[in-house]
Amino acid sequence: MCLFFTQRLKNQVQIIQTHSLYKHFGDTVAAHDISIHVNQGEIYGFLGLNGAGKTTLIRMLLGMIRPDSGTIQLFGQELHRRFDKWNEVGYLVETPYSYPQLTVLENLRVYYQLRQLKNQGLIDLVLEQLKLDKYRNIQAKALSLGNQQRLGLAKALLHRPPLLILDEPTNGLDPEGIVEVRNLLLDLAQSGSTILLSSHILSEISKVAHRIGIVHGGTLIQEMTAQELSGQLMRKLLVQTTDNAHALQLLHAAGYSAHENQDAEIEISNPDATRYPERVAALLMDSGAALRKLYVFSEDLEMYFLRTIRNTAQ
Repeated sequence: MCLFFTQRLKNQVQIIQTHSLYKHFGDTVAAHDISIHVNQGEIYGFLGLNGAGKTTLIRMLLGMIRPDSGTIQLFGQELHRRFDKWNEVGYLVETPYSYPQLTVLENLRVYYQLRQLKNQGLIDLVLEQLKLDKYRNIQAKALSLGNQQRLGLAKALLHRPPLLILDEPTNGLDPEGIVEVRNLLLDLAQSGSTILLSSHILSEISKVAHRIGIVHGGTLIQEMTAQELSGQLMRKLLVQTTDNAHALQLLHAAGYSAHENQDAEIEISNPDATRYPERVAALLMDSGAALRKLYVFSEDLEMYFLRTIRNTAQ
């Protein structure tokens, strides 16, 4: 897995900080003791099943709903009714709303006025960044789902905010568009922007996130850096031979931890086996256990996420 990780300064500036957030909707627990922090220049990937509490947290961070208890700080300032740093925040939450009768350009001009911006060049810049320039005179209602998503991202990026909070930013995009947004987010983070990112496309999270939080049932059940995640992913050597019973005897005698699975494959979990599979191949071949199959299985983020959720549910 390709994991992007940048050098951190010793004195990290925390852009987002929450402490013991609780939120209930009737009997439904949407947030239970959620405490996270996101540092400047960091991309924080927020993962969870539908209904796990991801969007509730994002809405609390944006002041759309208030927590029942707990505190939120953005840029070191507590979030309350007099919070005055909203012009430093860009966001896209679930559906990218726009004025359907207005063109792409007109939508951005409306947003430009609402943000009280003073640089007309920002509109052309964001149109170019998100490949919307050729659609500038097309009504928003005539855009494809992917281009509506691009327009939503354009509004989030228009004022060059140092903090981006994005809920499913690649929803509806084709593979080329997903790669473009991925590269854009990486460039923004390298330039010092801070990004909290929620997405169900776990492979994309794994390619951009510096840290990852997994939420389930409103509770943050795990939080780790990209490097720590890499060390948690399961790896094993899978082998199939002409005589698995004989092969298992050889492997056990050599000190390997091995068993046969339901697919008639021998699973070997020793780190040495995945690091040096050629040694296992030589051991078996030299002892008359001819190989039919041998490969190293590496768990990806999606598999790890589902395994973590299942273990939590047990």
